[in-house]
Amino acid sequence: MPRQREKARDSLDRRFAALRPVDRFDRPSRGWVRAIRDALGMSTTQLARRLGVDQSNVVRLEQSEMNDTVRLGTLRRAAEALDCTLVYALVPNSSLAEAVAAQTRKVAAAELASVEHTMLLEAQDLDDEGRDKRVAEYSAGLVDDRRLWG
Repeated sequence: MPRQREKARDSLDRRFAALRPVDRFDRPSRGWVRAIRDALGMSTTQLARRLGVDQSNVVRLEQSEMNDTVRLGTLRRAAEALDCTLVYALVPNSSLAEAVAAQTRKVAAAELASVEHTMLLEAQDLDDEGRDKRVAEYSAGLVDDRRLWG
């Protein structure tokens, strides 16, 4: 199972690489629906007819997209009416492998801090290099631990 998760992370990381930098996909100031509709020279009434709704619904749709309250299903139907494809993705800010590695280091450092305190009291504290090595070793065992994201 652990190897399966690693393969899944690697596979997703490869797919996400094609989506970076994500700012290429920043929504236009008036929203994608409005930007595409305007670029096509389509009125709200014409889009409403293609969607099978009232013109006021298109105005509300464009407003809800700008306000981040649009439903995905509604946006998908609008995309189809504009002869577009809705692309929906959650793109991590770093690779999934990096996110797991950072979290393992964080958990390891927190869990080892109490041990380090005891070692300090017994005059057995570690220097920075020793601490980093110990955190790295402990982190390796946490990669697939269910407590990682607890």
